[in-house]
Amino acid sequence: MYLDFKVKIPYDAAGITRKKIKGITYIYYAYEHNYNPEKRYTIPRNTSIGKCTEDDPEMMYPNTNFLKFFPSEELPETKAEAYRSGCLRVGTYLVLRRIISEYHLDEMIGNIIGKDSGLFLDLAVYSVIAENNAGQYYPEYAFNHPLFTEQMKIYSDSKVSEFINSITRDHSLAFLDGWNAKQDHKQKIYISYDSTNKNCQAGDIDFVEYGHPKEDTGAPVINYSVGYDENNAKPLYYEDYPGSIVDVSQLQYTLEKAGGYGYKNVGFILDRGYFSKENIHYMDKCGYDFVIMMKGMKELVKSLVLEVKGTFEEDRRYSIRDYRVSGITVKRQLYPSDEKERYFHVFYNDRKKSSEHEAIEAKIDRMAECLHKHEGTKYEVTGGFARYFDLIYYHKGKKDEKFMYGRERHDVINEEIRLCGYFVIITSEKMTAAQALEHYKSRDVSEKLFRGDKSYLGNKSFRVHANESVHAKIFIEFVALIIRNRFYICLKEQMQKSGKKNYMTVPAAIRELEKIELIRQSDRGYRMDYAVTAVQKEILKAFNMTAANVRTQAAVINEDLMKIEKEG
Repeated sequence: MYLDFKVKIPYDAAGITRKKIKGITYIYYAYEHNYNPEKRYTIPRNTSIGKCTEDDPEMMYPNTNFLKFFPSEELPETKAEAYRSGCLRVGTYLVLRRIISEYHLDEMIGNIIGKDSGLFLDLAVYSVIAENNAGQYYPEYAFNHPLFTEQMKIYSDSKVSEFINSITRDHSLAFLDGWNAKQDHKQKIYISYDSTNKNCQAGDIDFVEYGHPKEDTGAPVINYSVGYDENNAKPLYYEDYPGSIVDVSQLQYTLEKAGGYGYKNVGFILDRGYFSKENIHYMDKCGYDFVIMMKGMKELVKSLVLEVKGTFEEDRRYSIRDYRVSGITVKRQLYPSDEKERYFHVFYNDRKKSSEHEAIEAKIDRMAECLHKHEGTKYEVTGGFARYFDLIYYHKGKKDEKFMYGRERHDVINEEIRLCGYFVIITSEKMTAAQALEHYKSRDVSEKLFRGDKSYLGNKSFRVHANESVHAKIFIEFVALIIRNRFYICLKEQMQKSGKKNYMTVPAAIRELEKIELIRQSDRGYRMDYAVTAVQKEILKAFNMTAANVRTQAAVINEDLMKIEKEG
């Protein structure tokens, strides 16, 4: 991220070099030198600190690395223009401020961050409202919104970068300790645990590694996971770890952290990516219950499905109407050496059967077409063709070998078709199939949380240049997730009362609330431009707010701004 002001290139510092890439001259700084005993010379470690301006070769636009390696440089802290917009969007801000107060986030962040806690909350709220996490656009957001900062100061992007670099791991750990200490540890809860990964458009970050991203752009990634309290509908904790570590191997460390936060009487709801014998054994050892989706159609799952197939699908006693499925429960050991019997919940869905059957037919058709094109040629068939086709060759293994044709293996294909529409969930605790599915489906909220994180908070990737900046952005992002999640839950509960409406989604509600504006008039005072609309009133109901609340709080904002202007 390049900052929006110029500084003189520090030629008096050793290790400054230039490199021209596609017509742009970048300034590099050798921040470390390592001696290579084999080559017998010192190898510098360089990082970009800015890019040269077009009009003056002695000046550059710095990035956040410049702030890190040249902290003594004096930089502008606030925008030169002291005024703010004549039109302030206050609706969403007032709602999010209520959520922050409800969770006492302002007090917690204030105790941890100190005098700049307002800027921290502004960055979190900015992520939610503007659906963006790029620091260089924050001043634009701050220009037309009320702020949590002292005297509603509009800070420049250089101050934002400096602030983000000042946030440490100790700050985030203190917040997680305090946040989890506030939760009810006596209540039995199920924690939905899920992870995602983020591309990182950065250089000098130790734990950015190439891994197995869900959206592969060819960039290195950071893994990021969240534990979500299904019972009380709130995020509990997060963790970030190197991109090369797979989900299944990270779970045991996560379970240890849950215990460290004081969660003893809990169960975990896990996706199939966490399924392994070692993880099941470890959860047993820790005394944690679990709800987990089985991976694919392993032999155990196949035998279970075929055993109960035809006994429950058309029997209304097994119908789970809320999810349009049928389900039955069977007790079995998970593996031969398993010391406990588990509860296997087998489900069947007509729509799932139809879509999966069609997917199999389409796959076989594509394979058959591919094989047909190569008939009579010297062609070595690879991949998964041998599973579904007997591959017939002429003079196999000889110089004149040719692929002749593929013959469908009907027994294999028919077996897959017979299993279409079925899926299996395993629980350690005794419960009905309906209860198991209800628990697992609660993961939808945590999955929406990640979709909100990437799509609505603008956090598909990190644009930072140091370990500290990444950890700080993830910390701010987690607080933003807490706020946005509460916003989502309130809207969802209101929809259940009043019926589904298009404007009760998070993005639509934010767009509608952003229309509540304060207009600056000739006396320099800010007043509402028009009354709260019927749609806005319906949205405000979700947060136990009324039009009168908005008018009262708008008047207070005006008083604060008038006072700031007089003092300024």
